[in-house]
Amino acid sequence: MIAIQDNPRGITSAQVVVGIPSFNEAQTIAVPTMQADKGLSRHFSGRSAVIINCDNHSPDGTRRVFMETPTNSPKIYISTPEGVTGKGNNLRNLFERAVALKAQAVIVIDADLASITPQWIHSLGSPLFDKSEFVTPLYVRHKYDRLVNNSVAYPLTRALYGRRVRQPVGGEFGFSGRLAQSFLEAEGWNDAVANFGIDIWMTTIAMRSRAQIIQSFVGKPKIHRARAQESSASPVFENVVETVFQLMCRYEEFWKDVKWSRPTAVFGFGAELEVPPPIKLDTQRLWDRFASGVPSLWALYAQVIQPATLGKLAEVAELPREHFEFPTALWAKVLYDFARAYKNEVAPRADLISALGPLYDGKTLSFVIETEHMNTQQVEEIIEDQCIQFEKAKPYLLERWFGR
Repeated sequence: MIAIQDNPRGITSAQVVVGIPSFNEAQTIAVPTMQADKGLSRHFSGRSAVIINCDNHSPDGTRRVFMETPTNSPKIYISTPEGVTGKGNNLRNLFERAVALKAQAVIVIDADLASITPQWIHSLGSPLFDKSEFVTPLYVRHKYDRLVNNSVAYPLTRALYGRRVRQPVGGEFGFSGRLAQSFLEAEGWNDAVANFGIDIWMTTIAMRSRAQIIQSFVGKPKIHRARAQESSASPVFENVVETVFQLMCRYEEFWKDVKWSRPTAVFGFGAELEVPPPIKLDTQRLWDRFASGVPSLWALYAQVIQPATLGKLAEVAELPREHFEFPTALWAKVLYDFARAYKNEVAPRADLISALGPLYDGKTLSFVIETEHMNTQQVEEIIEDQCIQFEKAKPYLLERWFGR
């Protein structure tokens, strides 16, 4: 799928590859490129390295800015054909190039990172030269940043596959060359994975393949260019949920026997306690979408959700906003019922994913109400409890999925 490539130094091999996926990031890509170069010079000076911008044929000049950013490390630009977008498509090109370069370590960083330091490159890359095969970041994020991770991806993957990986859709990763080959050979590539489902897809495949996974403190909190938080209509939410459900179907023989979860090893020292910039959610909009969306979709919910669970959902739907609460134990069962419906195609799969949207808005609103006055540590405790609720509800999933 590589339509354009620019390799001015003619690089044919590299032990360390830093990949920066992008689409229209001309205003931001210079910062992570320079910081990656400093990290490579400081921490991997004895190893051959290259920085690769894997782009979506950005019309804003991303290629020019990347190639003109001064670095000691060589750079390669590769791009999908014009009109082909998606982070997953960018990373698939990166997998292919990393394998061709015979890379031992591949590091992925977002193109809009404002808080990245050279330490990030060390933290995400060094464990790959010491037996680890997949590295996920540990950093402080604002409590309302990437909520699909907190409410869907983290608790579901933890309950299903038994590994506590705090940022399964973190955006930054490190992985071995061997795992890059595994990603290329893995089945199940679809439109969701080609877009924003790629992060959870990679994490799940790493878990399923029993790769040596480690979490690594990167230091600074994650701060990126201001962007809208994912809502029920967000491609991020829909891609992540569809990818999780697809992989549940593919790997059911693996996760059905997993009971509870275990910690994942950690590399480095604790994250800095710097407070990320505030993120404000439109709670009125969340409420309006929940309050209007649930009644309009009730007939579909009745097809999907087990009667006793549906009754509890009805009670939540009748709550006034000032007393609104969407219990996590109920949310877990709702997601499990939707996963089963997705597997059995109770309704068109696209309709099922879309119908989850208003319920996700309600769960998001409930989370905001509960955590509004909490600090980061208190919110982490809430998220930990949510994960435990998902694990406790797994027998419900097994009964619904396998008819036990």
